[in-house]
Amino acid sequence: MKAVRFHEYGEIDVLRVEEVERPAPGAGQVLVEVRAAGIQPGEVMIRRGARHGRWPATFPSGQGSDLAGVVVELGPEVRGFAVGDEVLGFTHNRASHAELVLADDVNLVSRPQGLPWDVAGSLYVAGTTAYASVFAVDPAPGDTVVVSGAAGGVGSLAVQLARRRGATVIGLASWRNHAWLRDHGVLPVEYGEGVAERIQQCEGGDVDAFIDTVGDGYVGLAVQLGVRPDRINTIRDWHAAARVGAGTYGEGSAACAVVVGELARLAANGELEVPIARTYPLDQVQDAFRELEHGHTHGKIVLRP
Repeated sequence: MKAVRFHEYGEIDVLRVEEVERPAPGAGQVLVEVRAAGIQPGEVMIRRGARHGRWPATFPSGQGSDLAGVVVELGPEVRGFAVGDEVLGFTHNRASHAELVLADDVNLVSRPQGLPWDVAGSLYVAGTTAYASVFAVDPAPGDTVVVSGAAGGVGSLAVQLARRRGATVIGLASWRNHAWLRDHGVLPVEYGEGVAERIQQCEGGDVDAFIDTVGDGYVGLAVQLGVRPDRINTIRDWHAAARVGAGTYGEGSAACAVVVGELARLAANGELEVPIARTYPLDQVQDAFRELEHGHTHGKIVLRP
């Protein structure tokens, strides 16, 4: 089968699509023929070696957590799935950017009828990260929540989940994404110099919670706006969070099939939009990450093996 591999830390050019041995499922494992697999900013950091202390790579390394596809083989003791079932979920083994991937049966759910493959294959990391971030700041009706990177893969889901909790949501994004935010009941604010004043003018100066999906000083901005540290959550700036006592809840805090299944149900029912910025065939994985690393994408970039 074909799979993405890199044999050393580096930039995009270290990524290769190689022929590798077809994996055999063990006890409790399912072999899935991948139809769609999302790519993540965190994978860029791992590939560059910037997260070696926290998430070291063993070479040659694969990559990819999100997946959606069709079950083609079952290992012993698998429960709840049969060959031919359409599924989505995740693997912790950096292996979903491939034609076939092994996944534990407990990390998969059935694909709801009508849920597009691209959405199903990009729900896990962004969806569970958004879910955990919103849960961490606990928005309620009457609260005002600010979300940085509000049109990105995580931010676009976090603003919708916070709105479902009844909160007023201010989304920080470039002007080109303001119409989408308004359409989803979010108050758009341009990021950049003077953003604190624009936020205060937008909602009378009162901000109750802050979700940071970007890093780059937003934890400090939340403190400047008077948000209590226990209602600030960042998925990027762990050092700033440690200094002020903010949360760092993300994908790992909600990494379970129950959450993925609920997000899939909402998306299939039209209650949660998962924007897809662009799709690429597996052989164009370098181009996919080139677009991701350029930044300012609205929604998810997806590989189609």
